[in-house]
Amino acid sequence: MVRSGKEPKPAGRATDGTGPASPRERFLQGEPVAEGVRALILNSWQRSRSLGLSPDTFDLPYREDFDTGGRIVRAAVPVLDRLQATFAGSQVNISVADANGTVLLRRFGDPSMARTLPAIQVVPGFVFAEQVAGTNGIGLALAERQLIRVYGAEHFAERSQQSACVALPVRDPLSGRIEGVLCLGYPRGFERPVLGVALRRAAEGIERRLLAQSSAHEGALLRTYLAAGAGTGGPHRGVAMDALATEFPSRDEAILREKAAELISCAQRGAVEVTLPNGRRVTLVSRPVTSSSGVRGIAIEAVLPGAPVGQPLAAPHQTDELPTLTVPLSAARPAIILPTGHLAAVPGPVITADGDAGPAGPHATTEPGTTLSAAADARAVGPVAGGSGRGSAEPDAPGGHLRAAEPGTVGRNQGVAEPGAARTARGGQNASEPDTPLVAGGGRGPADEPSEAAFPARALVMLGEPHVGAYALAARRRLELLSEASTRIGTTLDVRRTAEELAETAVPGLADFVTIDLPDAVLRGEESADPLADLRRTVLHGIREGLPFTASGERIDFGPTTPQLRCLTSGEAVLEPDLKAAAGWLAQDPEHTTRLLAHVQSLIAVPLLARGVVLGIASFYRFGGSFGDDDRSLAQELASRAALSIDNARRYTHERGMVLALQRRLLPHGLPDQDAVEVAHRYLPAESDVGGDWYDVIPLSGSRVGLLVGDVVGHGMLSAATMGRLRTAARSFAELDFPPDEVLTHLDNLVGRLDREDPDGKGPGVIGATCLYAIYDPTTQRCLMARAGHPPPALVHPDGTVTYPELPAGPPLGLGGLPFDAAEVDLPAGSQLVMYTDGLIEDRHRDVDVVLEQLREALARPRRAPEETCRAVLDTVAPAHPHDDIALLVARVHAMDPDRIAGWEMSADPALVGEVRASAMRWLSDRGLDEAAFAAELILSELMTNAIRHGAEPIRVRLLYGRNLICEVSDASNTAPHLRRAASTDEGGRGLFLVAQLSQSWGTRYLPEGKVIWAECDLDAA
Repeated sequence: MVRSGKEPKPAGRATDGTGPASPRERFLQGEPVAEGVRALILNSWQRSRSLGLSPDTFDLPYREDFDTGGRIVRAAVPVLDRLQATFAGSQVNISVADANGTVLLRRFGDPSMARTLPAIQVVPGFVFAEQVAGTNGIGLALAERQLIRVYGAEHFAERSQQSACVALPVRDPLSGRIEGVLCLGYPRGFERPVLGVALRRAAEGIERRLLAQSSAHEGALLRTYLAAGAGTGGPHRGVAMDALATEFPSRDEAILREKAAELISCAQRGAVEVTLPNGRRVTLVSRPVTSSSGVRGIAIEAVLPGAPVGQPLAAPHQTDELPTLTVPLSAARPAIILPTGHLAAVPGPVITADGDAGPAGPHATTEPGTTLSAAADARAVGPVAGGSGRGSAEPDAPGGHLRAAEPGTVGRNQGVAEPGAARTARGGQNASEPDTPLVAGGGRGPADEPSEAAFPARALVMLGEPHVGAYALAARRRLELLSEASTRIGTTLDVRRTAEELAETAVPGLADFVTIDLPDAVLRGEESADPLADLRRTVLHGIREGLPFTASGERIDFGPTTPQLRCLTSGEAVLEPDLKAAAGWLAQDPEHTTRLLAHVQSLIAVPLLARGVVLGIASFYRFGGSFGDDDRSLAQELASRAALSIDNARRYTHERGMVLALQRRLLPHGLPDQDAVEVAHRYLPAESDVGGDWYDVIPLSGSRVGLLVGDVVGHGMLSAATMGRLRTAARSFAELDFPPDEVLTHLDNLVGRLDREDPDGKGPGVIGATCLYAIYDPTTQRCLMARAGHPPPALVHPDGTVTYPELPAGPPLGLGGLPFDAAEVDLPAGSQLVMYTDGLIEDRHRDVDVVLEQLREALARPRRAPEETCRAVLDTVAPAHPHDDIALLVARVHAMDPDRIAGWEMSADPALVGEVRASAMRWLSDRGLDEAAFAAELILSELMTNAIRHGAEPIRVRLLYGRNLICEVSDASNTAPHLRRAASTDEGGRGLFLVAQLSQSWGTRYLPEGKVIWAECDLDAA
């Protein structure tokens, strides 16, 4: 990578500067030479070979029509003379080429070199562009647009193998365009560090002289404007903008100057009406100005309100285009506008009142590249309409130098001074002479000449060359584009959308078409190990559709010579001003690029790099003109800003994907088999971040089922991890057959412990959580519910009535010390219990009561299946862009058939055990469960005997026949049985062991008074 003009020396380069000869020979033989060759040299070799150039070719194109007196030549001649003196006696060959690679000037440290070198190294006019000469200093400096060193065998042509060179582009300081190339050639053993320093200083000297030429142009235009007057109205009658400060505040002046810059950049004669914020209208008139030296420019005048009706003015937007003045805005750079209130001075001689030049004074220069503004006219023209009199001027002594006039009294919209108001105008006239208009020459016209009041008051707003106005206009538009980019790019944390925002910002302000190619890994939120291996067209955006670009979504494979690959290799933007001459781009896919050339003309390829990660490539195409170096800088800035936003989105996508994967892993993967309820569920993560919502369905003893919905406060990895811990704990507490209020109490204690696990208190901590737990019993068709700061469920009754039961609210989990209460409600068969988290109903743009009413309307169809209910709720109630997670659980309850339930009540009499056992066996036989009768008989015998021996009356026995056979024995004692292994010498203690062996599962469920011992037999195993 080359930065700041410094190029790393290639690995293996000889100390004498000859370069890696062996890699070049291998390259010409078609062998891979990636190692030991600088990337820009290898790219240039590949382009040279793709153009069909031969290294043995000696002749180069010669142009006889090159400009020997152009700007770059005039600026470079004295600088080259100094360089020649600096390297006097050495073998240094000094040359200056134009922007097309044609050598315009030659100098030699040793004059005898001109007799020994071949003609192409001595005679100006030969073309060294890379397209015709292959890899060389001048051609490569133009292609890469930076300081270039080429050593010996790095040259593509055989004729240059014994020499080395260092070359640097020379730019116009105003436009930023490359005007030419300054090159120092020398024998391959002569390399010195001073060469690069001398080259840079010389290039800066040429650029300063180019800037002085631009300043001289502006000065010539002003002299012509002052001498000739302001158009067809005769003598110049200007009113300075700063003299009307009370009528035109700074905001209005800025608007007029901005529009004036646009008119200058258009290089057209015409007028346009400008409406100011206060409703006032001012007409801006553009007039061509041509100096005696041939400098052509545009003067913009403001025609102030109050002009007579009969005064002819050019119609708004009526144009008469001036040839040779139109400059494309793509090449524009900012112009400098002289601040209001300063005397407009020009380089060189001071302007006299009659337009001649006098000796320079102490204030006779401006900053280079200044666009002369209204203030110039205000101080250098004549009497001014305005009460302040700041715009009047007088000639000095015989030299006639312009200087600011003394304040005088001038009537508004009047062009003659009142008696005594003006000082000497020229050569002996004074203020007491008759009032006559001041003509352009500085004297006064006849007394009968029409007064200034016969014409509309005018103010010179701006004067300059069209390309300078275009630079100012384009500079402002570039600043506006960058400002727009800062607000438009990165509004979301979506990788694809951020790339689209970059394209939408660049079109049409910078480019006509933009393509953005990102690796698949970046789209997934990961870093791409090999960006070129999985590039995919992500964005295609332009001023129109239907062009033969690779469509979005398709894979992209860039060849080794394409600008896109070169920009990734160098890490910098690559500019191809003319795609018809871009060999590497054309060689990518000749058939495809040929079709595309009918629609695009120029290309800038920019790598999307952020924090050392390659994110992709942005390609900017233009149809109606060529890109310049300023455009490349702007594209690089836009891409850099967008790359940071894309990387932020990629990182967010990666982290969100991890959190989402963790959360989905912690949520139930499937619903358990049970007969009590028919369940459907949905989980919808928030758009901005993943939270800690969860749901669960837990089969319980006695054919009951537990339904759980919860929400951890906050978002991100911590919330997801905490959700997993709470869900696991809640399931464990529920499977212990704790009632809902006790489950919430245990969860509250757990959340409190999680907060206390951070010993130093510096961690983020868990703020809390909400939860709703319900237990439905199909044998009684009743539901016991408790909630901890969670929204109440919705109950959909079989008749379509939707209610929100008034459950005790309970505090959120984590507050600690506050009780939770449970409530029991009836749920007839066919009813639906709808449980949800607050993300469904709470939204900052909606009222909760309104949303609950919408939910009521969406649920008022009881015959819908739970899956359809979930879909309807999310379609009609859920926010379009949820800011919080949504967990939704819909359960349609079923009742157990009474014929599948059997129960007996007995006293604590061991003699009754046989009777109940016999009745139970008959009940099982009637239902075809003879195979399960043996195990059920033993289980019931052991459980009833234990209840009689260790429990208290009343004792109840119940059989439930569902998916499995459940045997239950309850008593009024709270004594908990426990399983133990009896020793071989023990007479008892084997009852529960037998129950555990004969049943699939068994346990204890506590009641408000007493307990239930249950055992579940697997009918399939039986």
